[in-house]
Amino acid sequence: MGDEKRTEKEKPAMGPGTAKVDIESLRQLLALMSEHDLAELEIEQEDLVVRLRKGGAAAVVPVAAPVAAAPAAIPSAAPAAEAETAKLPTINSPMVGTFYATPSPEAPPFVKIGDRVTEDTVVCVIEAMKVFNEIRAEMSGTVEKILGKNAAAVEFGQPLFVVRPD
Repeated sequence: MGDEKRTEKEKPAMGPGTAKVDIESLRQLLALMSEHDLAELEIEQEDLVVRLRKGGAAAVVPVAAPVAAAPAAIPSAAPAAEAETAKLPTINSPMVGTFYATPSPEAPPFVKIGDRVTEDTVVCVIEAMKVFNEIRAEMSGTVEKILGKNAAAVEFGQPLFVVRPD
């Protein structure tokens, strides 16, 4: 009888709406977050909700590294170039998924900086739910900047390319 009471005390209280969390499943979810560079993940199954969030305010604060002195002409030219490209139109992600700049790991990229694109030019693919979706430029011009990082997660509406219109 003494053993039964001790076993009951050691058991966690399981009320309605309470479910057990499998540690191995959590490890797999954390590995997926790391692999796909996700900052937050929420999974709901029946009456179990698991929300994982990476980092915090302190983890996101950028730390400036020491920089060697540069010639005066270069810093003044860089902000002007940045301001100019900021005014240019962008090709944005139409969905949440993983951005790929190449059709396969061995293949060359769909587009490079300086390439001319038309409305029908495929500029990248985005993988969503194991489906690879071709993303077309939907504008004509020259690729000025590639903002998407290969194999990185992208959000809906996130700018992927900067294009100088014809």
